Amino acid sequence: MALTPADLRAFAQDIAAEFNAGKIPHPVHLSDGNEDALIEAFRQVGQNDWCLGGWRFHSQCLLKGVPPAELKAAIMRGESIGLAFPEHRILCSAIVGGILPIALGIALGIKRAGGSEWVHCWLGDMAERGGMFHECREFAMGHRLPIRWIVEDNGMSVCTPTAEVWGEPTPPNIVRYEYKSKWPHAGAGKRVEF
Repeated sequence: MALTPADLRAFAQDIAAEFNAGKIPHPVHLSDGNEDALIEAFRQVGQNDWCLGGWRFHSQCLLKGVPPAELKAAIMRGESIGLAFPEHRILCSAIVGGILPIALGIALGIKRAGGSEWVHCWLGDMAERGGMFHECREFAMGHRLPIRWIVEDNGMSVCTPTAEVWGEPTPPNIVRYEYKSKWPHAGAGKRVEF
């Protein structure tokens, strides 16, 4: 059965009601307004693909096939910000950017094994601005790994507007040139032990 935006909103509303009633004494991160975008993104997610992310991953879990009762039980146990359903190929991390190298490692493993699966990694606009994402993205591109980065931009870095945290994005002021050196990476041609 295909889920609709209304289904995803109803699940979030149920979790919000449980939290507001004091039945979930743990952090809960809900999302709203991105249901259509998530459903569209999942059109490219295969059954054997991996889905990784950080906080606010409830809808992705539902779209990947985690039964609502099983997901709700995990949230009630306090696992909202670190969901893990390996049988559905879902992993999350509560650490901003923490899931990125894990996603990269899974994609590298898939490529080395000659697999056909893909990794779909969700990250927020705060994590997108950090160095971890740029390193992971560069490595993935350079090695043509089967990974797809999906940035969810809500304009917030935790509780502060992202533009206030990082500044407004502007084109980088970069000078680049290529060269070949006659010298090795370190030293002057002979290895000297100190």
